[in-house]
Amino acid sequence: MSEKNGFMKALKCRECGTEYPLEATHVCEFDFGPLEVVYDYDRIKKSLTRESIASRAKSMWRYRELLPVAGEPTVGTQVGFTPLVKADRLAKRLGIRELWIKNDAVNYPTLSFKDRVVSVALSRARELGFDVVACASTGNLANSVAANAAAAGLKSYVLIPHDLEQGKVVNSLVYKANVISIKGHYDDVNKLCAEIAGKFGWAFVNVNMRPYYAEGSKSMGYEIAEQLGWQAPQHTVIPMASGSLLTKVHKAFQEFEKLGLIEAGERHIHGAQATGCNPIAAAEKSGLDFFKPVKPNTIAKSLAIGTPADGFYALKVMKETGGHAEDVTDDEIRDGIRMLAECEGIFAETAGGVTVGVAKKLIESGKIPANDSAVLCITGNGLKTMDAIQSHVGQTREIRPSLREFEALLEAEKKTAVA
Repeated sequence: MSEKNGFMKALKCRECGTEYPLEATHVCEFDFGPLEVVYDYDRIKKSLTRESIASRAKSMWRYRELLPVAGEPTVGTQVGFTPLVKADRLAKRLGIRELWIKNDAVNYPTLSFKDRVVSVALSRARELGFDVVACASTGNLANSVAANAAAAGLKSYVLIPHDLEQGKVVNSLVYKANVISIKGHYDDVNKLCAEIAGKFGWAFVNVNMRPYYAEGSKSMGYEIAEQLGWQAPQHTVIPMASGSLLTKVHKAFQEFEKLGLIEAGERHIHGAQATGCNPIAAAEKSGLDFFKPVKPNTIAKSLAIGTPADGFYALKVMKETGGHAEDVTDDEIRDGIRMLAECEGIFAETAGGVTVGVAKKLIESGKIPANDSAVLCITGNGLKTMDAIQSHVGQTREIRPSLREFEALLEAEKKTAVA
């Protein structure tokens, strides 16, 4: 990547097409549309082949030509290339022929897909000369910004809603980030962050750095396609908070097709939300191309964004791909977490329970046909949201160190099973 801007050409408004320099800006000054990175695909096609990708380290940066940094990445160089797990037992439980789990619950370093977007955002922030980075977060992003900023020697501020899970709060504080708790929902936090970014000129990964940050999500789609033997899934089920991940996984498949890395095919992208915060799912189920903002009330706090920034575009992708949206209650979320753990040994956070629960509904309704194949995107680790599940997984049984007592316990289990 010898040129000044690497394989990037400009930032471009997704609404009116106006182009802007590759700086820290995210909104069109004419129609307030979101800005997106434009790439030189002709140059990329000469550089990015299946063979060149296979020769590179197993991280998200094996697709670096399609990620918005000018030079080599400097933050999060080991992020990504998480397992794609063939989930035969869960497939049988859900009633589908073939099922895969894209498991970002083991992503490096903070056990969520947010490490992808933060790796990109902070690498780009360094290129643009920033030394203070920040974010508005429902938890996972805060953890990732705090950890990756610490490793990169950057000062960080993370702003979070006041009622966040304690596990996620500790997972930000431990890196000595400046953690600011805001009395309000995520949308209140996000609004304040926009004001702070304007006043202090820091690199807010999901405000003024958003065009670069959001592109990191594409790496999940690239990996899925490569791990499936250079093909996109028939069905992909993706949790929705802002809706950005869904749109970027779709973009990843489109880019791979444009570059000749995968063949064209029918690809259905489905969205998953919690019933307690389902503005995008409610709109899709009602056949609307716009959503109504809601006040979140769900245990899936990582998805609790009542005014999703990419909601309109997520609806558009689902419509274009013949996908669907569904939502699940808190109890159904817990059932989804337990199902994934019991069948595949994968402990997902509440967002993962949403994805599994929604997949179950889509398969039962025939919106994902039983004879098809699907990939479920699991975006975070269950160790972060133990509060939501700990009273719903049973209890330990205590005995003295006695063989007789252990045998009595087994006998009692048999009687319970027969009854």
